[in-house]
Amino acid sequence: MTANSPALPKWLTKCLTRRNAIRALAASGIAAAVGAALLGGYMVLFIAPKLPALDAVTDYRPKIPLRIYTADNALIGEFGEEHRDFVAIKDVPEMMKKAILAIEDKRFYDHGGIDWIRALGAVKSNLRGSFRQGGSTITMQVARNFFLTRDKTPARKMTEVMLAYRIEAALSKDQILELYLNQIYLGQRSYGFASAAQAYFSKPLKELSIAEMAMLAGLPQNPARHNPVANPKRARLRQHLVLKSMRSQDVITETQYQQALKETLHVSNKGQEFDTHAEYAAELARQAVYEQYKEESYSRGISVYTTILKADQDAAYESVRRNVLNYDQRHGYRGPEAFIDLPSDPEDREDAIDEALQKRRSSDRLIPAVVLAASARSVTVETIDGEEVEITGDGLKLAAPGLSENAKPGLKLRPGAIIRVSQGDKKRWAITQVPQVAAAFVSMDSATGAYHAMVGGFDFNLHKFNHVTQAWRQPGSSIKPFVYSSALEKGYYPGTLINDVKLSETGVDSGGWDPQNDDNVYDGPISMHVSLAKSKNVTSVRLLRAVGVPYAHGFLEKFGFTPAKHPTNLTMTLGTGAVTPQQMAGAYSVFANGGYQVQPYLIARIVDGNGKVLSETKPQQAAQESNRVLDPRNVFITDSMLREVVRSGTGAQAGARLGRPDLAGKTGTTSDAVDGWFAGYGDGVVGVAWMGYDDPKSLGGREFGATLAMPIWIDYMRVALQKAPPRERPVPEGVVQAEDGSWMYAEYINDASVRSIDLNAQPAPAQPQEPGAINVQPTTP
Repeated sequence: MTANSPALPKWLTKCLTRRNAIRALAASGIAAAVGAALLGGYMVLFIAPKLPALDAVTDYRPKIPLRIYTADNALIGEFGEEHRDFVAIKDVPEMMKKAILAIEDKRFYDHGGIDWIRALGAVKSNLRGSFRQGGSTITMQVARNFFLTRDKTPARKMTEVMLAYRIEAALSKDQILELYLNQIYLGQRSYGFASAAQAYFSKPLKELSIAEMAMLAGLPQNPARHNPVANPKRARLRQHLVLKSMRSQDVITETQYQQALKETLHVSNKGQEFDTHAEYAAELARQAVYEQYKEESYSRGISVYTTILKADQDAAYESVRRNVLNYDQRHGYRGPEAFIDLPSDPEDREDAIDEALQKRRSSDRLIPAVVLAASARSVTVETIDGEEVEITGDGLKLAAPGLSENAKPGLKLRPGAIIRVSQGDKKRWAITQVPQVAAAFVSMDSATGAYHAMVGGFDFNLHKFNHVTQAWRQPGSSIKPFVYSSALEKGYYPGTLINDVKLSETGVDSGGWDPQNDDNVYDGPISMHVSLAKSKNVTSVRLLRAVGVPYAHGFLEKFGFTPAKHPTNLTMTLGTGAVTPQQMAGAYSVFANGGYQVQPYLIARIVDGNGKVLSETKPQQAAQESNRVLDPRNVFITDSMLREVVRSGTGAQAGARLGRPDLAGKTGTTSDAVDGWFAGYGDGVVGVAWMGYDDPKSLGGREFGATLAMPIWIDYMRVALQKAPPRERPVPEGVVQAEDGSWMYAEYINDASVRSIDLNAQPAPAQPQEPGAINVQPTTP
């Protein structure tokens, strides 16, 4: 038509317009069909042959980490790349499923893998330039999580779509949802909703409130952005969106909706910490499992149940920490850990502080901080959490030398100094420091050898060396009871008199070696039980001479000691050999349990992910004659002497503070106080405490086993024995009382030769050591 052509009638124009519209629609439909056919052909020819097999979803085997528990089911360790708790779909709370579907895929049970309604809506929203929710269904997310990367490419998306259809054909809807619930990553190293419930709320899935479920349901879209630990505000906004979706879909009532909006959530900030500090025990268990199952240990859901008791472990951990810190602070402040320059620009300063503190290794409750200002009366610091704290009064006590005007540069507290601070029970801040000394504590059931507590060092995060099992140290006087026990087999008894006089003064040929008592006091004739109670060195050497070194050396093996680790000379009775705290605990168990050797053990049972018991340790019943290594009479008499140590000797503080008559034990301090020990027992519980430096050096001239290790033992036993009444030992057959009331073997009652040792000399007056003289005794009490 031209511009001059007559106008067409209206009825004809309408007809032509409709015809064009129909033609246009037909053309676009044909184009769409052709396009779909071409896309389908491309996917069949090029995408389908490259699709992975569906074994990962049809035969789903989630990577569940190795978990270590106490005997009373407290989690103490978890090992594996993914923190995951598998939960069957039937055990997932209905409200949890509805919350997830409400925000992630509300037509999940209606579509065949692709929600085309939602997908077209997302495209439309995207074309308008507004924010859109993703069009991915739960099935598509399963496909992506199991088989694909998150790259946003057309090829990856087409692969995802085809996998979704194949998954829908292979599995039921409930099976697909179960895969999703257990496989999805939800932050905090947690995979699956059951694991996330524990990580964020320290609860099992079934105990979550609607508000808590909604918080978890909001995580899959972006676990980093909506993490309630790292980003609580954003997480709350996302949670509100989930609740709104649940309400709009009538998943919850208006009352439930309003209550959930108002509920205060208590998000756990402990992350992947555990129910008690038992890292050294957990690591031992991990090693044992790995030795048997190798890399499968970390993915097949193995659970290990140890013999550790949570209350005992808590008591042991706190006791070691507290008493190591007490020792460390007795010996003064060593100064800041490092110094940094503080930029004048506020942002640069914050960056410098943050960078410096992030490099410091963490230690429980010893918080790294940078000094911002310091004076004799006040120190202001910024902690690793960004909190600014002012420390005054008693909180400055430890660091007082560093606040002096004349303090050396390396000791002085000034702006930029990196220190440690701690907060006490009354929320008061104080300056502290990370101890350099090492310590260990172990306890066990003397009847079975089952460990009840194990603390291998001050802090596993700082030092993973397990001093309980790996540290071979001189035992000092804590070895003496075993020599005294051997003497009983020779007929000697607690009333045997031993001359407490230097060997050199009685003409004894000891090859030039002349051991001394630690206090340089010599009492002349004293009884054997007094000798042990006061931990006399000279009388212990005389006793070993009388018994015979070869006999006493061989006797040590009865208690589980390694003979090759102990000298075959008179210094053996003064503890110049080598033992581990673990070994010492097993040895004292023989006295505690009536004379039976036990094999210490940690793992009670190992269970796989399906609950099948893979291995189990049956507790050894020590009271079997096949396990007996010591005459019941010997046990009874030695025990009476060890009780005297705690009643009136070097361990008297333990008896006084705990107020129990059935406690028995022995202190031990090596020459120059390099190692401090206390080993003892009560009511069948054996505990051994040790303190020393990894690079052996003196712990201090005024430090002994009684000041170093015994306080650890006392604090632990106060908890371990609080519900156990004192026990008395029955008198065994074959022992009689001598004239002084001491017990002895019946067959020696008329043997005069066992009544005394070396009484052919009078005591010498005490002589103070000359300045600079070498103290040659290998051990002190």
